[in-house]
Amino acid sequence: MGPLKLASMAWKNLWRQKRRTLITAFSIAFAFFLAVIMIGMNDGSWETVINTAARIGGGHITVQHPDYQDKPALSRTVTNTADKIERISKIEHVSKVLPRIVGQTMLSSTTDSFGAGFIAYDPAQEGPQTLSILEAVSAGELFKTSSDKGIILGERLAKNLGVELGDKVVYTMTAKDGEIVSGLARVSGLVKTGSPAVDLGLCFLPLDSVRKTLGYAADEAIQVAVFIDSQRRADGMVDAVAGALDDGSVALSWKVIQPDLNGFILMKKGGGTFFSLLILLLCAAGIFNTLFVSVMERLREFGILMAIGFTPGKLFSLVLWESLWLGFVGIAGGVLLTAYPYYYLSTNGLDMTEVYASQGGAVDIAGVGMSMVLKIFLYPESAVMIALIALGATMLSGIYPAWKAGKVEPVETIKLV
Repeated sequence: MGPLKLASMAWKNLWRQKRRTLITAFSIAFAFFLAVIMIGMNDGSWETVINTAARIGGGHITVQHPDYQDKPALSRTVTNTADKIERISKIEHVSKVLPRIVGQTMLSSTTDSFGAGFIAYDPAQEGPQTLSILEAVSAGELFKTSSDKGIILGERLAKNLGVELGDKVVYTMTAKDGEIVSGLARVSGLVKTGSPAVDLGLCFLPLDSVRKTLGYAADEAIQVAVFIDSQRRADGMVDAVAGALDDGSVALSWKVIQPDLNGFILMKKGGGTFFSLLILLLCAAGIFNTLFVSVMERLREFGILMAIGFTPGKLFSLVLWESLWLGFVGIAGGVLLTAYPYYYLSTNGLDMTEVYASQGGAVDIAGVGMSMVLKIFLYPESAVMIALIALGATMLSGIYPAWKAGKVEPVETIKLV
């Protein structure tokens, strides 16, 4: 009997006990559903967090002074940024390249002083796609040019300083020559991101105004932020970006720039994958029980098949084919069971505001505010992995029952009633 006939026979055998087959297939489908949702939450949530971190940090890849990562200082600059931007922009998969000045400053009002981080950007080059803060303006307006005299503060930072829109704020920094320099700005906007680290400790300034205050050249900055079409390409593209540099500047992926965030994501991804595999393992135990009982109930049948010419190998293959068909049916059911929930959660998501109400309706990870609308997204390889693991678990569950079927003794088992 050839493989096709064995497969056909196994398919018919599978439906001799329809109820048992459907219950087992549903358990596979439900395990598939849970694995897709859990891993989809991992893939989708962290994709969003990483892109948000890139939009408020230095991009997916950051070009900066070789010593800046270990010893940040406004004296460690990147020069000839216009030339670098032109060359990096030609690299495949690069979507945007732009200069920024980032660092620490002391903000002073008529009532109080507070230290804060700052990001100086060019409004002509940046939008919400590269700087997420631009979506979070709760009052006032954004800069019109890179030479504006305004400053944008987080709501909580403005409250601590005791300032409102239109009030004056003095920002003080250490210039590249070591001198203490100051600039005067009026509060032109307030932002509320949902991240306490941002709303309390970050401000935004026009790029050219800061260059003038610090004594930078027109094409000098602290970093060149490189955005690519998928954050997953970042590690592989670092060398390509580094190849476009010729003055000792270095290119670093977001994982190096933000190691705390990367470590947290790796830990959470590992935990999510572990629980998904545990679900499939428990499912496999149930499948094994079903197949084993099925084999034990059919020992007399297997003995008769052996008596009419079936070999142990064919019986082994027959039961494995039944396992394979059961896996395919379960996965097909899983796809049907998962389709609408996945569509809904990937397009509409779940509003988690009430869940985090005790935290002020906001939560951040390593300084990056998380969206309160949870959406899932599954990478293609994650979907393939789940399907293969589900199928593999079903096949592995059938190995021992298949071996047991191949070991029957025709003379003894035919006597069974």
